[in-house]
Amino acid sequence: MSLKPRVVDFDETWNKLLTTIKAVVMLDYVERATWNDRFSDIYALCVAYPEPLGERLYTETKIFLENHVRHLHKRVCVCPPSQRVLEAEEQVLVMYHRYWEEYSKGADYMDCLYRYLNTQFIKKNKLTEADLQYGYGGVDMNEPLMEIGELALDMWRKLMIEPLQAILIRMLLREIKNPSTPPTRQAEYQLTHFCFNTTGSRQDLEFDRCGEDPNQKVIHGVINSFVHVEQYKKKFPLKFYQEIFECPFLNETGEYYKQEASNLLQESNCSQYMEKVLGRLKDEEMRCRKYLHPSSYGKVIHECQQRMVADHLQFLHAECHNIIRQEKRSDMANMYTLLRAVSSGLPHMIQELQNHIHDEGLRATSNLSQENMPTQFVESVLEVHSKFVQLINTVLNGDQHFMSALDKALTSVVNYREPKSICKAPELFELFYSQHFSGRKLTWLHYLCTGEVKMNYLCKPYVAMVTTYQMAVLLAFNNSETVSYKELQDSTQMNEKELTKTIKSLLDVKMINHDSDKEDIETESTFSLNMNFSSKRTKFKITTSMQKDTPQEMEQTRSAVDEDRKMYLQAAIVRIMKARKVLRHNALIQEVISQSRARFNPSISMIKKCIEVLIDKQYIERSQASADEYSYVA
Repeated sequence: MSLKPRVVDFDETWNKLLTTIKAVVMLDYVERATWNDRFSDIYALCVAYPEPLGERLYTETKIFLENHVRHLHKRVCVCPPSQRVLEAEEQVLVMYHRYWEEYSKGADYMDCLYRYLNTQFIKKNKLTEADLQYGYGGVDMNEPLMEIGELALDMWRKLMIEPLQAILIRMLLREIKNPSTPPTRQAEYQLTHFCFNTTGSRQDLEFDRCGEDPNQKVIHGVINSFVHVEQYKKKFPLKFYQEIFECPFLNETGEYYKQEASNLLQESNCSQYMEKVLGRLKDEEMRCRKYLHPSSYGKVIHECQQRMVADHLQFLHAECHNIIRQEKRSDMANMYTLLRAVSSGLPHMIQELQNHIHDEGLRATSNLSQENMPTQFVESVLEVHSKFVQLINTVLNGDQHFMSALDKALTSVVNYREPKSICKAPELFELFYSQHFSGRKLTWLHYLCTGEVKMNYLCKPYVAMVTTYQMAVLLAFNNSETVSYKELQDSTQMNEKELTKTIKSLLDVKMINHDSDKEDIETESTFSLNMNFSSKRTKFKITTSMQKDTPQEMEQTRSAVDEDRKMYLQAAIVRIMKARKVLRHNALIQEVISQSRARFNPSISMIKKCIEVLIDKQYIERSQASADEYSYVA
């Protein structure tokens, strides 16, 4: 074959080419030599002399594809006059699928045959995305050039799918709208005979939902054709599929499962309902994978969950209480699986479990014997904790939301029991003391007693070192965020002067708020926890006056910090010398400063003192060769 441009008779060449592309698009046999000749003819037309004929070839090919698809459309719609409407529509679906399978493969072969036209003529003159969006002077934007394979698919969409859209979609969704009896044996025979041994005549997804066995290949092929005809597009290749099929299918799916959920609720209790819903969801997921494009899987399952779970949250939440209280593990697992898939589903279940654990914790820690009560209390709480950790891990998939609810519930149990434990502890000690030292009297100096209170209600965990009086007031807020002055008097049994002084100390540090416009504390005053409390320290001390360190305390703090820093420097020096074995004085100083800079900036004098201490402790020694050099003592 000569590659040199030459004069070409278009009509003669096109007639030969037309015979071949008719065979190609209908999947008839084409000899290799004929294929090669037609490939050469297309090349010759594209480089013809004096004028290339690529544009004319494109136009004639487009006309051929239009005529061919129109012809197939007529054949799809042909049905015997005696045939019923339902049977005719079923025949349309099957015939459509048959011709689509043939046409789509033929279009791929045509695209290969026209490869030179695609690459040399069409791609060079093809509009870009910017041209299509903003316009291109002198070009018909409604008729942009397309590669031959794309053109064939576009013809199928315009001349086959869109005219048959109502019938195709109605057949795919028919059973959702109007479940009907199977077609007659005669119609089934006619379809089977006419459509080359097709295995089923009820061609829709909803027959599958009802237990029938539809022709999976036909349904999947028809739906896939909606995807395939625009898959060549770079932007929104699924838009046509979504508009023509996915949206109506999701609507019909929602209506179907809305009715299905209503029927199940009438005939089932909550346990049965959840099992059936999970079964429906599993079946629908398998059905999606059989028929639909992967982009639709999640949307369909979401629609099912909305209609069968989200729409009936009130019913499921109402049953949640009994299921958790009775610890029905199978039902809890099913409830968790259903609720976690919808928004606002799980919080109610989490709260119900937290309440149940709290009640179980109170029950387990009540009526403990006086002997070894603290140990029994801890063991009882740990036993409840272990039980529900196991339940959450095995039944609720170890969900951290439920683990957090477990911690909150048991924390509230401990806080609830703690005030009582504080009261019992002195009583038990008095009993012990009176048994061993008769004739002596104990006097409790409460103002000298201190304790630690952990603040669990804030984002950051704080620990406050407080007096016994302050602790008694703070523990009153375990049961309520707001407490009146009268309630504090009743719970603490403190005199008015001491109680007022204690409350003021907590107001000064802003741990509690005075819910009144008046500054003075009165009998009618109420107080609430400061939920926005913050401090630079996670552990701090509250004095009865102001939260200020005395000069002595500040000196003690500085001394403690210095001691800690010295220990850190000594450890750093030992670590460095162990690695280096021998090091000069200045190098050691610089290495220690480098390692310590992330924590604090040590003074050289402190480093020297630490070196002297380590020499005295015989961790290092001065080198005999030089007084300015140290060696590590193994």
